[in-house]
Amino acid sequence: MGRVGVDIYPEQIGVGLEDVSSFGKFLGGSATNVAVAAARLGRRSAVITRTGDDPFGRFIHAELTGFGVDDQYVTSVPGVPTPVVFCEIYPPDDFPLYFYRGPKAPDLHISPDELDYDAIRAADVFWVTVTGLSQEPSREAHLAALEARRGHGTTVIDLDYRPMFWESPEAATAEIAKALPFATVAVGNREECQVAIGETDPQAAAKALQAAGIELAIVKQGPAGVLGVRGDESVVVPPVPVDVVNGLGAGDAFGGSLVHGLLSGWDLTRMLSFSNAAGAFVAGQLSCADAMPTVDQLDTVLAEGRV
Repeated sequence: MGRVGVDIYPEQIGVGLEDVSSFGKFLGGSATNVAVAAARLGRRSAVITRTGDDPFGRFIHAELTGFGVDDQYVTSVPGVPTPVVFCEIYPPDDFPLYFYRGPKAPDLHISPDELDYDAIRAADVFWVTVTGLSQEPSREAHLAALEARRGHGTTVIDLDYRPMFWESPEAATAEIAKALPFATVAVGNREECQVAIGETDPQAAAKALQAAGIELAIVKQGPAGVLGVRGDESVVVPPVPVDVVNGLGAGDAFGGSLVHGLLSGWDLTRMLSFSNAAGAFVAGQLSCADAMPTVDQLDTVLAEGRV
């Protein structure tokens, strides 16, 4: 449940948008990419979001269907354009994003009265991102969905903090605090943990997330790998080497693979290794949704030790 849009990515690497001459058009949006990633791994997935009633909205429906993601919970908002996102690509670690979501993106128009609560409760895994908490009525809808999930399956909150969507970090902290008690899994990098829970040290962040009610805390540490803490168990899995083309979407690939691991009942080391491999695989590609790997591709990456 959450953000959707159309990614407009340059086909020329290492230059500013003012000098780019051609672009590729791809399905995008964090929660949507996670649904696609899970579907590529053989899982049945659906996304709850909204688009504009426009050609880009129709493109999103076509892409979701093509990727095997159920689009029945994707509705349109009249008079509001489907968001587009541009980026610049400066490998290995600089990918400025330019969001065109104003004055208010359709996915922030999700309202509580349009949700299918039976479907939300029935899902084995339910995934939300903190962007959906940034404005009403989406905030109320997300909290209502999380409330409906209480006691039903695994609920993941992606601490995907984007400062341009919030009035201040403090505003995000306050809203995230309301959502954390309903989740069983939390995923974020050190900076996102600072906003969510006030800690950047990975172990301290994981403990603070557990204190807030999270059963499995996952903290991404960049080159230092990924920390996973569940109960008294704590593991760190190193990253998978890759020649980065575009780091955008790597976290969503990680998320879809995490869902696959959770549903498979894997132990922490196997689950995080598989998810790291997925993130690295997508980081080596230009696109996000279109690049999501299959199980066979990830098994090959893990066997070879790099992308």
